[in-house]
Order: sequence, then structure tokens, then C-alpha cells
Amino acid sequence: QVFTFNTVEINVQPSVKVKNGASMSIICHADISKSADFQLKHNFTVFKDGKLVFMTVSDKDDARYEVPMARSSDTGEYECTVEAGGKTKSSNFLHVWVTGMTKPILTAEKKEVLEGEVVKLRCELPEEVPPLYFYFRKIKMNSTPKEKYVFEAYKNYSEVEFSVEEGDNILQFDCFGKRHVQREFDISEHSNKTLVTVREPFIKPTLSVKSSRNITEGDRIQLECSTMVAHMRDIEIILQKNKTILNSVRDKQVLKYSAVATVEDSGEYLCKVEQGRASKSTKVNVVVSELFPRPTLAASMSNLDENRELTLNCSVTLQNRELTLNFSVLRRNSNGDVLLETSRNLTMRVSVNDTGSYICKAEVKGIVKESKPVRINVYAPVSKPTLSVVSGLPEVVLGKPLQLICRSAMGTPPITFKFYKGNKIQKTVINDTYATFLDKNVEQNDKKGYKCDARNNHSSGVKTSNILNVTVVVPIRNASLGSIPYGEVEEGSETTFLCSVKEGSWPIHFRIFRKTDRDVLVFEQSEHADRVMWHKGTMSRQDTGTYYCMASNRANVDVKSHPITISVILASWQKGVIVAFVLIPIAGAVTLALWWFLCKKKK
Repeated sequence: QVFTFNTVEINVQPSVKVKNGASMSIICHADISKSADFQLKHNFTVFKDGKLVFMTVSDKDDARYEVPMARSSDTGEYECTVEAGGKTKSSNFLHVWVTGMTKPILTAEKKEVLEGEVVKLRCELPEEVPPLYFYFRKIKMNSTPKEKYVFEAYKNYSEVEFSVEEGDNILQFDCFGKRHVQREFDISEHSNKTLVTVREPFIKPTLSVKSSRNITEGDRIQLECSTMVAHMRDIEIILQKNKTILNSVRDKQVLKYSAVATVEDSGEYLCKVEQGRASKSTKVNVVVSELFPRPTLAASMSNLDENRELTLNCSVTLQNRELTLNFSVLRRNSNGDVLLETSRNLTMRVSVNDTGSYICKAEVKGIVKESKPVRINVYAPVSKPTLSVVSGLPEVVLGKPLQLICRSAMGTPPITFKFYKGNKIQKTVINDTYATFLDKNVEQNDKKGYKCDARNNHSSGVKTSNILNVTVVVPIRNASLGSIPYGEVEEGSETTFLCSVKEGSWPIHFRIFRKTDRDVLVFEQSEHADRVMWHKGTMSRQDTGTYYCMASNRANVDVKSHPITISVILASWQKGVIVAFVLIPIAGAVTLALWWFLCKKKK
């Protein structure tokens, strides 16, 4: 009894797309080749999305999984596995899509609500399997429905809240659902419509002007806001102008407001009634006529020298000649305005401390108006400026920038400083008491002097500093060391060392060192010259070694020469003594040996 699986196939009837509620059959077929005609038991297993949904044993080649009423939860990937005689084979995957969704059920927590409350809704898709999308709609007459959607990953129902707003009377709500199937959406039909009735907790407020229609500055402006309330609890009435709250009352049906009118009181007033989430408002426009215009303050001068006379005049153009205004002149101060005069004119002799802003005020019938501020600047003359180098000494190293500072000890700021190199302006700075200038182009033979001048708005004009001459310090360049004699020196003789530089400002500080285990300073001297000579009187064997010199000046840069080697050798007379002590005995020995040889020969 030999057999083999050829194929295992899976199909669906009537098609791979099945309408929601229709019947469908999943058919599994095993194609098997046998060596003879014998009975074979087949174990059929059907999986959906990897989960077992059907299982049967049959001696036939086919098995059917019947679904009498398909639902969207039956959508998925189906696979059939057949086991027979210890052998197993599976079919390919088959995607079945049950199109359409069941109609959702919508319920509302309340059928009647007040403005400001919320309507809580529940939408359910009882025969659907999450994840699901729920869409809720709030529908009212002559307006576009408001929609909210909620994604539910684990539930087949969802709940939302809609706020009830002013103007909502009779509301309808419905919902529908969606689910995602292979990059497409299945959409359910809309649920039943649920009706919710809205009642007003209070009527729209009434805002009225109780005073005369023609309101002029100084008159009393009176406003009254009222409403009708169903339940006098947590009710609040608020009066606003330009978002500023003017007055408010709680648990009352009427609000009253009264004030002396000014031109600034013209505009739109808003009365708002609030209870819980409910809010209603109404507006009224109020126009207040001007009693007199804003005063104008005029100054004889806005910029003047100290000890000069200043006159301030306050004026108003009146349409009503019968009005008598009270004037005052004041000076602005951070701690409060300072009263200077209770009339329209003020004359005074000024000092620097009188610099500031001045205003005038006009008053009648309790209405006070003030002018725009007038700025008065009083100037003390600048003192003669001083010019100096920031680093202290009037010198600069060649190649380095030169920073100058110009100061004026006295004078009312702002002060304008100008820097000159020679007679050419280099920089202009406006500051309080000092200014700085950086010259980056200092040359070696720069003979131009520096100066600065200072001036402010005082009539005395410009003050100029003394001329500052700056010394340019040239750094040391190319130090060298030599000696006479050079190289070998007899012991006890004199040696002259010469240390020189190719370039550098005087004075120059020269130092000569001898290298041993450590560098030993053997000579040091400052000269107003580019070289120095050191006469070493008596050379000894200990003076043998390597020498170098170091040169520096006010540029604070040490320049080192190349080293030279000095060897101290024996003097000539010392060599003669050595010859005498060595050669004479040798000559005596040779003579004696020769005499002895001759004597022996004669014998």
C-alpha cells in the first residue's frame, strides 16, 4: 500500500468575496496517487490566520467547512492541512473577505439636556471583531454635522461626549463603523438616529444704557445687564470692555455698573451670563463725546546748556469757551510725578539734574487729561580729554595692535569721540565717558602722533587732547655669537666674545651662557647698541665647552644664537717644559749608550 500526496488545494464557495450574512463553504481537496485501490483515512484540518477553526476525519478526498452566516470576523487567511498514513501536506493560503459590516447600535445616556451640559453616546458593533474605527456625528438643522472618531483596538464598542452649545435646540446623533482589510476599508451603514432635546437654563441677557443717549465726558455712564434664570444656582453675570472685567455678580439676575465717563470709555461693552458650561452674551456700543482735547506742552528748547533759561507752556484748544481749566506742570519720576507749577507756564534756570521728561495736566469737572511727555536734555560741557595706551606705557611692539583709550572726566553724555593718527580721522565713537581705538597697522618708522577730541551737545564745542607719541618697539631678530680667537684657545690667554643682533630696539639685554650639565650664565649686560663684547681675561681648562648668547628687549621675546665650541689647550711654554722634561733624558740616554758602544769597540 504505497501512496503519495500530489497536491492539497483549498477553495471557497461562492467566491473569495462573501457578503456579510451570506453562507460560505471552505472546501479542502487532497490529490493522492496510490499503488493499488485501498482505503485511506484522511485527517482534514482548516486554519484561519493560524488558528484552528475546523477538523474532520474522512476516507474521501474532500472535506467541507460550512459557515451558514458569514460575518466580518470570518475574514482572513485560510489554510488546509491533510494527514494520512503518517504523511502530511498543506495547501497554499487563501484570503477570504466577508464584505460589509453589521449595522451599529447607538444609545444616548440622556434624551433631554441643558445648554452647557454634555451628551454621552455609546456606539456598538455587536458581531464585529476589533480593531475597529467608530465615527460619531452631531446633527442639527441647517448646519454641517460635527464628527468625532475613535479607534478601538480591543473593544467592539466606543463612547464619546458632545458638548451642548448655545443655540442647540433639537439634536440628532448617529454613528457608523469602519475596519481595515488588506489596505482597504469596510464601512458599515449608519446607525439609528437618536434624538436629544435641549432646554435653556437661562435666556440671552439684555444689556441697556440707562443714562442719556448723548454722553459727554464728566457725565455719569450707567449700564444694566439682566437675564431670566430657571434655577438660581451658580449663575454669574460678567460685564467686560476690551476683555477687561468691569463688574460681576453671582446668584443674581441683574448687574448694574456706573462710572464717570471719559473718552476712553467709548467702545463695545459685553455682558456675559454663565452657569456651569452654559454661556450666553450680548453687546452694546457706547459713544462718549470729548469735553476738551488733550493738552499740548511746548518747550522753548529741548536741548540746552546748563544755567540757561527754560520755558514750558501748556495749552488746550477749547470749543466751549465757558470752561475754565486748571493746569499743572510736572516732571516724570520713577517714584511718582513731581509737581513743579500749578499754572500753564513754567520758567526756570536749569542744571544737569533737570534733564528728564515733563508733562502738563488740564482738569475740569473731575476729568483730568495729560499731555504727551516732552524730553528736556541739559548739557554740561565736556572736559579736555586724555589719551593713553590701554596697556600703560606709550609704546607698542611691532606687529602687535595698539589699543588707545580716550577719556573725558566731565560732560553730559552722549559724547562723540574722534581718534586721529596724524591729522587723519581713524574712528568716531559715541559713548558716555570714554572710547577705545585699536590701530592694527603700526609701522616701524611710524612717526605720526595720536590725538582725540570730544564733544557733546553743549554749545562750547570740541575739546582736543594732547598729542600722544608712541614708541614702536622692534623685536630682536637673528642673534649671533663669535669669539677671538675662535675654536682653540691657549690656557691662560685672553678671549673676547661678541654677541650681536641683526635688528631690535635699544636697550638690548645680552646674556652669555656656557652649557654643562645645566646652562650657566657667565655674562650679562644691557646696552644701547646692537652688540656687546665680553673680554675673558684668563682662560682655563674648565672654560672648555659650548657657548651661546641670548638677547631680549621690551618686546619680551628671547632670541637665542647658534652655539660655538671653545677648546682650551696648553700654552707654548707649557709645551716647552714638557719637551724639556721628556726629550733631555732621552738624549742623555742615547749619548751614554753611544759612548758605551764606542768604548767597547776600541777594546
